[in-house]
Amino acid sequence: MADVRDIMELERPPTPEITRETILGDKLKKRNSTGPKVSKRPEGMHREVFALLYNDNKDAPPLFPSDTIGNNGYKQTKIKLGMRKPRKWMWMSFTNPARSDNATFYHWRRPSDEPKEYPFAKFNKKVDIPKYTDTEYQQHLKCEGWSKEETDHLMELATRFDLRFMIMADRYDTEKFSKRSVEDLKQRYYKICGILAKLNGEKKIYTYDADHERRRKEQLKKLYERKPEQIEEEQFLLGELKKIEARKKERERKTQDLQKLISQADNQNDTPRRSDKKIPKKKIANPTRPSRVDTSHILQTIESAGIKFPDYKNSGVSLRSQRMKLPANIGQKKSKGVEQILQDMGLVKSNTVRRNLPAFQ
Repeated sequence: MADVRDIMELERPPTPEITRETILGDKLKKRNSTGPKVSKRPEGMHREVFALLYNDNKDAPPLFPSDTIGNNGYKQTKIKLGMRKPRKWMWMSFTNPARSDNATFYHWRRPSDEPKEYPFAKFNKKVDIPKYTDTEYQQHLKCEGWSKEETDHLMELATRFDLRFMIMADRYDTEKFSKRSVEDLKQRYYKICGILAKLNGEKKIYTYDADHERRRKEQLKKLYERKPEQIEEEQFLLGELKKIEARKKERERKTQDLQKLISQADNQNDTPRRSDKKIPKKKIANPTRPSRVDTSHILQTIESAGIKFPDYKNSGVSLRSQRMKLPANIGQKKSKGVEQILQDMGLVKSNTVRRNLPAFQ
């Protein structure tokens, strides 16, 4: 049609702009209209908080919690209207078996439902408090400073407050009896429990050390009441102690490394070299033995070898011979050399050296 208008020199209408909407037309509108509406998370709201507002189907959350499984927490997804009458709910009474005062409570319940035990009554746990007779008390449970009436009052409080000794000490009848501390109540109660358990033939008996508990609380009180200056001083002393231990370990490590080097040097000096040739005995001339032995070169040899006598650090009384022990890494040749020097200098007789020879090995 546009070509015909050009031939007849007629006015040509403006050509519309080709866009995605002109090509697809109503299909895009229908597709967008039928698609699910996606709710956008507001800016600044965390993802976890936004997930609490909507579920996977983008439905609003229920107004009250439900214990049913599936169908988003509802028994029926859609309401079903019919001609049937709705079930009735009645304001009915119930009792809690955990209470001993026969208190009556009310809640909504269907008349068709069978009455059941209160579900939270199973959480009511009580401590088994031992009981005793008058005969048992007169024969086994008598204690100086405790009368039978005060003991009965203690056991009654233990039953009433389930061995919460802090509350028992607060509710103790101080007008009728003398004031007792928590440690005194615990000591008397557990002593009664131990005696009754022994009478019943039980092997496991619990004992309570009241003096230890008092000292523990006293130390805890001192620790809690420390001043800031004392805390800083303690931290400073702990830091200094760590530094001293670190220096001690470093010194011990260096000493061990030095001992290893000395032992390696001694082993190299004691073992003969393989490259040395054996000299025949016939060619060796017997040198004349000098009358006086020059010990200076021997001492220099011993000092250069790195002999280190162990420091005797034990406190108390000790013998001087204990200080003469040579290190364990000294070889047999050097110990004999030391023995020869002592003999030549006249410090030790030959028989004395032989007798004390194990001290040098």
